[in-house]
Amino acid sequence: MVTENTYVSRGLRHNMASMNDTAGDNASPPAEPKRADAPNGTPGGGPATEPRVASLSAALRRARLDNANRAEALSDIRGGEIVRLEVLRDAIEPVLEQLPDDCDLFDVAIAPSERPRLFIDQLGFIEIGRERRAYRFLQDTRHGRIQVCESEKPEVMVEAVTAYIAHRLIEREKALASDFAGGATAADAARTAANAADAGPTAPRLTAQASEGRGRAMQAYLYFWEVVGAILAFGLLTMLGRWLLLHSP
Repeated sequence: MVTENTYVSRGLRHNMASMNDTAGDNASPPAEPKRADAPNGTPGGGPATEPRVASLSAALRRARLDNANRAEALSDIRGGEIVRLEVLRDAIEPVLEQLPDDCDLFDVAIAPSERPRLFIDQLGFIEIGRERRAYRFLQDTRHGRIQVCESEKPEVMVEAVTAYIAHRLIEREKALASDFAGGATAADAARTAANAADAGPTAPRLTAQASEGRGRAMQAYLYFWEVVGAILAFGLLTMLGRWLLLHSP
């Protein structure tokens, strides 16, 4: 039989349970226990992350690879320029075959340097432009380096080189003609200098002979007056002796 006290005790327990639930909801969650630091200084017990250290050997390897790639690229570019210059040289070869036999002014050759060049002579040469497309014909002068022409077509450069060779031949003829008109060539000047050097040691010998001749003439002149003086003195002494013999007692 359920009594009134039973209902009261049940109500009290219900109220106390509600109060406990409310207090549990308002309370903060319990703090987690602190974890000990990892040996390498990383908090927690997770996997340790090692710090990155700069490696000089790795940097050198990367630099060498970059340099090798750059050198390979430059080598490929240089090889392409040399091939283009060889094509131009073959196109100029028929013009060079028409040069006089005694003309050694032109020595066409390719210099495979950092900037490959096709030399026509000591002053003029052809190279590939900086944009790696056109030929550039340059010439060294007294006033600096000048550009003769620039073109992407080999036939245009052949015409320019042909005109350049023709003008250089005219300049050579003028130089030879001026030497002939002046009457004195380098060979003549060298020959004159050689003769002067050869005659140089004989000049002092001739001077010594002339001095010796003048000394002998002076000696003969003095000897002549010495003889005359002796004769005069002997005559005076003879006359004095006769005078003394005549006037002696």
